[in-house]
Formats: sequence, structure tokens, C-alpha cells
Amino acid sequence: MLSVIWAILLMYDSPVILADETGRTLSCEVEDAFEVNGTEYLLLEPVDAAVQILAWRDIDEDEQELTDIDEAELDLIFPIAKAVLSEQNLILKRTAFTLTVEGELPEIEEDQIIELDDAEGEIGEELQEIAQFYYQEQAYSIFAPLDPIYLYAKRASNGKIEPVFDVEELEELQPHIQQRLLELEDEEEDAE
Repeated sequence: MLSVIWAILLMYDSPVILADETGRTLSCEVEDAFEVNGTEYLLLEPVDAAVQILAWRDIDEDEQELTDIDEAELDLIFPIAKAVLSEQNLILKRTAFTLTVEGELPEIEEDQIIELDDAEGEIGEELQEIAQFYYQEQAYSIFAPLDPIYLYAKRASNGKIEPVFDVEELEELQPHIQQRLLELEDEEEDAE
């Protein structure tokens, strides 16, 4: 089985390109390949760093919260965000499934890290603020997650690589994914 997985990984020596319904693409490296119930699945990581833009909204006079923005708002602010990041020699890209930046992200500094709470109020994702800007008196920040972003894809019957977003399918894959991520972590620790 290991030799089969190794052969599959060698097949993906170059990046895999995913596309969304708008025609945008995302170039990803294959981190792992595995088979479940006769279907080949891939664990993918974007080649460029994934980022997100969040807005600072006023809750009251003294408090603000970070909120997601919609596509219409992103259309308005994208050129500004792109210009702000270009000052750091970063190229902002409107890729499929996530925004990405090409270039070397700034070194992580403790005062630039925020922790987003999940729905239960527990610490969820840790993000590094890499830039802040304003548009029509509204503050925005561009963040890069500290942990890698992974996408899951499968080879369809026509041979095309398709992203997996179906909740039931992802739940079925979860035990395999968790086991493989633990193995990858162990491999990285052994390499150090």
C-alpha cells in the first residue's frame, strides 16, 4: 500500500490546479494521497500563502469586532488591499476558494497575532495580521493563518481532480485524514 501511495505522490510532482465555478484557479501542492472505498483522495496545500480580509466593525463606543466581508465588499476593497500588500513585496491574488499572497510573509510577531473564538467561545484559529488599511472610514485587516490551510480533493470518474466540500463525505474521510495528519506530524518531528 505504501508503494502505491508513493507512486501516486510521484504522479503529482507538479502542482495540482483546482478551479471554482467562477473560473478562478488555485495552485496546490499534494501533501498526501490516500484511497477510501476505491476513491483516490488528495490532501492539498495552496502553493501561495492563504489570507483573509476581515472588517473591524463597531460593537459600541469602545469595542470592535472582526467580521467577514461579502463578495461585493471585496470587489470594492481588493485594489486597495493589493496596493497595501505590494508595499511589502507581496502580490495579492483572488484565487479559487481563498485569497492568496505570493511572496514571503513578514516574520511572526506576538503583538500581530489574534485568536478568533469558535462558535462555543473557545479559541479557534490563530491569525497573523500582515496589513491594515481603510476604505471610506472603514478599517480592514489582512490576516494569514498561523496553521496551514488544507483542502481535500478527489479524482472523479472522468480523471479530473475536484475539491471535496460535501459535509457527509468529509465526515466519512475524517478518521483517515486525522490519522494521516498525525503521521505527517510524526514524520516532520523525526526529520528535525
